[in-house]
Amino acid sequence: MRAFPQKPLFAAAAVAALVAGALLVSSFLVGADRGLLCSISPVFSRISFGGGGSDTAGQLAEALLYYATTSAVPQQSRAEIRLTFDVLRRRGPCNFLVFGLGRDSRMWAAMNAGGTTLFLEEDPEWYESVLKTSPMLRAHHVKYRTRMDEADKLLRGYRKEAECRPGAADGISGLQRNGGCPLALVGLPREVYEREWDVVMIDAPKGYFPSAPGRMAAIYSAKVMARGRRGEGDTDVFLHDVDRKVEKAYALEFLCKKQRVGATGRLWHFRIPPVKANETTTAETFC
Repeated sequence: MRAFPQKPLFAAAAVAALVAGALLVSSFLVGADRGLLCSISPVFSRISFGGGGSDTAGQLAEALLYYATTSAVPQQSRAEIRLTFDVLRRRGPCNFLVFGLGRDSRMWAAMNAGGTTLFLEEDPEWYESVLKTSPMLRAHHVKYRTRMDEADKLLRGYRKEAECRPGAADGISGLQRNGGCPLALVGLPREVYEREWDVVMIDAPKGYFPSAPGRMAAIYSAKVMARGRRGEGDTDVFLHDVDRKVEKAYALEFLCKKQRVGATGRLWHFRIPPVKANETTTAETFC
């Protein structure tokens, strides 16, 4: 998630999207059933990612100010952002896990105002750089065990690893302890495993040179988390850069074409249902 060259028109589009988000929150609060509003009002009362006392409107206003006064723009197109925005509008405030930090991170957090938005970034210098200008973001520096030059081997071999198969590590708790599967994300901060994520955006880590971590483990682990979901509803997973070989191959292998519900540009949207409590599987693949 890196900044692209200046694009004034896109910056305006990003601001417009945030305005729409602010209007959405406002209209929801005004039109909501009083009993429901009482039950969720504590959620809207504070910024979840900053830990401070600012209200949701203040969070949105700060994001609007930031994008109105900076030349930094997101790397996703307007249509791609809109795809995720529509889901966050429907599900928010929710638990939103984002692989990657970037100039668009404030936008994602603002679109989920009142919810929990957590960013995972593998580049330590980029992590420090983004948080220096946006210290209110909730983010962790993380490490991956995979390399891009191993992507083909991992894809061919995971079916031979019992720990990697469906059912072996479904759910966040199983993922956390699954060191035997090279695609499982182990060693992440505790809060990644302690929450169930309603929406997941995979737009990192880097995957354009041989020693880069690639997004193989992020894609695999997103599917495992979604399959083991205990709460109500499905998990919405977004994968960016599907025009690249590895992202596309891993998406089709783990996130599954039949569970793809939307696509635009280089972004695919999957809606993944949880495995039923009484369901057992002996399958070797996830699709």
